[in-house]
Amino acid sequence: MSDATEPLSGSPRTQSLWLATTPETEYDPFEDGLDVDVAVVGGGITGLTAAIELKEAGRTVAVLESDRIVESTTGHTTAKLTSQHGLVYDALVSQFGPERARQYAEANEAAIDAVERRVEAEDIDCDFRRTEAYTYAASPDDRDEIRTEAETAKRLGLPASYVKETPLPFAVAGAVRFDEQAEFHPRKYLLAIAEGIHGDGSYVFEETRALDVDPGSPCRLETDRGEVVADDVVVATHFPFFDRAGYFARMHPHRAYLLAVRIEGTPPKGMYYSTASPPHTIRTHPARDAIEDGDANGDEELLLVGGQSHKPGLDGPPTSERYRRCEAFAREHFAVESIEYRWSTMDYSPVDRVPFVGQIDPLAEHVYVGTGFKGWGMTGGTAAGMILADLIVDGSNPWADVFDPQRVTPKASAKSFLEENVTVGGSFVGDRIRTLLASLGAAGDEAPDPGDARIVRRTGRPMGVYRDEDGTIHAVSAVCPHMGCLVRWNDAERTWDCPCHGSRFTHEGDVLSGPALEGLPYRTL
Repeated sequence: MSDATEPLSGSPRTQSLWLATTPETEYDPFEDGLDVDVAVVGGGITGLTAAIELKEAGRTVAVLESDRIVESTTGHTTAKLTSQHGLVYDALVSQFGPERARQYAEANEAAIDAVERRVEAEDIDCDFRRTEAYTYAASPDDRDEIRTEAETAKRLGLPASYVKETPLPFAVAGAVRFDEQAEFHPRKYLLAIAEGIHGDGSYVFEETRALDVDPGSPCRLETDRGEVVADDVVVATHFPFFDRAGYFARMHPHRAYLLAVRIEGTPPKGMYYSTASPPHTIRTHPARDAIEDGDANGDEELLLVGGQSHKPGLDGPPTSERYRRCEAFAREHFAVESIEYRWSTMDYSPVDRVPFVGQIDPLAEHVYVGTGFKGWGMTGGTAAGMILADLIVDGSNPWADVFDPQRVTPKASAKSFLEENVTVGGSFVGDRIRTLLASLGAAGDEAPDPGDARIVRRTGRPMGVYRDEDGTIHAVSAVCPHMGCLVRWNDAERTWDCPCHGSRFTHEGDVLSGPALEGLPYRTL
């Protein structure tokens, strides 16, 4: 086992496996003046699934992506297609009742089947394969919870069982096993779907940022390149840019980390998730397209190992240390030969643990949302796209009730809602105090060393200052434009991250992901 304080071994590519093994896309930006049946904002799995379902139902569609499609959250996933989302079903039955819990289960199982049908019907080469999924007990203290979860999931009709052993090369204290789950290459799958959307009166646009929606009849979608008129609008962005219903207070962000490693021998078949805090995640993927030197044999598998989920930007070890801890876990349990890739992913978790899919708020009848997949967006996003298409075309869907964004769930969400917003409030107040002290001269203003960054204050204004390896200084406002929290430096990805609601910015201040719509203004020291 390696010392977790040492740097990552070798020189892994700082890019997700999915992005590294697929070509870049080159769809044109939007040009002002377009009228379609449905405008879909967001080019990830939710938006593209909704768009292809709508087009196949006879609707004209325009997908608008602020950057490049399938490069944001969907391009950084673990890519598990599973209805097993940790230990969730016993809690869903307790908090929502068995009928709603069954809707959740059926929607996610249907999503796996839908991906398989499309892969087979369109002959999409995306490494889709059925396999088992396991949530295993990291401690004997978790065994009873594991057993209860297996029994509850089985009663809901899921292919669940309790097992004492798994194919992992280390002992576990029991596990929930789901049969007939799946794994795949998400970009290969979704780039094929995008090709099916674009054309015949429907469009995929890139480098087009949505700014606002007038939810009238028809709806008018304002972008940085002009206006789209549509009967309906689907907001399938990572975080809803159109937020009159307070989604920022009903979801919290969390970031996790992944390594793609080569190991001696054959990796264990299946997908794995632990009850540890933070949890570990494990799965395999074919190595043939992923090894740059071309020495991977046709049967070699990479092992994807990750974890270290946490709220971004809050106190704790730096990002680089979290990668080292993932490596330490991998080396403790597997004979690691090399680390080929490393990347991080971020998602939002609703306070009641169920995604928001449906009408975005009570006053926007023709605006829909799909968000809050809590790290399980491959099935969750696919199910959401199917549900949203049904709601627009038919006005109903058999699973929609449990995901209704307008639901009121005090039993399921009150405690989490209070805890998360107290944390955000504490961060906000603490930032204001630190800014005040800075204006009184209580904080330093020195520039960082090369390769490092810090918050400095000049005349009371907090600035995020990064000095690159060449010594060039990059200074931006350190105040997130979403709600005024101070950003924090992410030392592994070289980004400024907001601890309150998860917005991310480049070292030059450009928005990487919302809810912020504007960047951090550049400053001069």
